Parts: sequence; C-alpha cells; structure tokens
Amino acid sequence: MTSSRDLSVASYNIHKGIGTDRRRDLARTMAVISEIGADILALQEADTRFGTRTGLLDLESIRRDLGLIAVPLKGVGDAHGWHGNLLLVRNALVHEVHQLILPGFEPRGALVTDMLIDGQPLRVVNAHLGLLPGSRAAQARALLDKLGSLEARPTLLMGDLNEWRGKSASLKTLGEQFTIGQSRPSFPSRYPLLALDRMMTCIQGELMDIATHDSPLARRASDHLPITARLRLVPQSVEGL
Repeated sequence: MTSSRDLSVASYNIHKGIGTDRRRDLARTMAVISEIGADILALQEADTRFGTRTGLLDLESIRRDLGLIAVPLKGVGDAHGWHGNLLLVRNALVHEVHQLILPGFEPRGALVTDMLIDGQPLRVVNAHLGLLPGSRAAQARALLDKLGSLEARPTLLMGDLNEWRGKSASLKTLGEQFTIGQSRPSFPSRYPLLALDRMMTCIQGELMDIATHDSPLARRASDHLPITARLRLVPQSVEGL
C-alpha cells in the first residue's frame, strides 16, 4: 500500500487467459497480475464460458506468491468467479459477498463485496456489463437498486462496462451515485482506443492516477489492458461493523 489511506486498485478482463496471439497462457496472465501489484484486483472472464464454467487461474499460487486471496463465493461449482467475475484482495477481512444476476440478453453478473481493509470499511463492486446498450442501461439500474438496499459504506465500482460513450445511458445512471473516474483507453490491448474498462467511487473515496497498465506482456496476454489507480478513503469509524 502506498500510504495508510491509499490502496492500489485495478480491474482486468483476462479474456479467459487467451492472448492476442490466440493462445491460452495462464502463466502469462498471472505474470501480468504480478506486474500490477494491486491490493484489490477485479478480474473479469476468469472462468471458461460454457459448460461447468471451470476456473482458469491457479488461486493457490496467487495466494502463495502474490498474497492475493479470492473472496469466497457460494454455489459456483468449479468456477472461480461469478459469471466470470473474480475479486482478489490483500490483507482484507471480507464481511459479506453478494452475487448478483444482472438483467439482459446475455447471462451477466456482478459481485458486491463488503470488507474491512487498511482499517477502513469498503464495498467493492466488480461488474462485467453486456454488449447491448439496452442491457447495459438495465444492468446499471439493477446495480444501483441493489446498492440502495444495503447499509451505506464507502463504495468502489470497477470492471469491464463495455461502454466507450461518455454520455451513455448506463454511465449516466451510474453517475447518479458515483463519481466516474477519468477514462483510459484499454481496448484493444495492442492499439488501445476504447475505454471499456472503468472505475468510479462514491463521495467517500477519491480515485487518483488512473492509468492503463501498458506493458509489453499485458499487450499480449489479453485483448484488454488492465486499468489501475490509487484509492484514497475518507477515514471512517468502524465501530459496530
């Protein structure tokens, strides 16, 4: 961690470990995760797409070598994530994980994870929105509806939102509750033009130094580049949490 109040956060669509060379190389994916070095890492497409949706990463090696632990999920069988969404955290106490099914034409989901990290309460939303604009708008509203049903706490939302238009319906909806971080082109990884991957936070947090993790390895490992930032939280009392 960069200070007692700054957390290193990142979001990365790993494209099921398939790189721009069309090879599945999970060792390469894990090397990029190591390069990122985040305290909180939201992954998308962490499982196979069809069938039993088997998890692809070596979570034990990630825990042992990188100190990142996957938040616990229920009823996912051999999958590592929920609809491909996986959240990895370092030195955090996870309180509760909500596994959301999002509306839309394609099967999509999101994770809402309540935790205590660096002595502060935090809620992290990891989402992968759909390809159709109407689906994304409905999914954004579903996320806000879910958050509105929960006890308030500082919240960070990040993921592959599949949205490059700054005035889109989905971003407008999310902007009702979040301050949307600066966009950074992350797709396609070889020649990034579109800011499909996004971060945003509530008024109790500030995102700084948002950037793409643009290394030679990252350009080969997936069709998306990771995005990274520093998250600074307003100090909160944790009494009663």
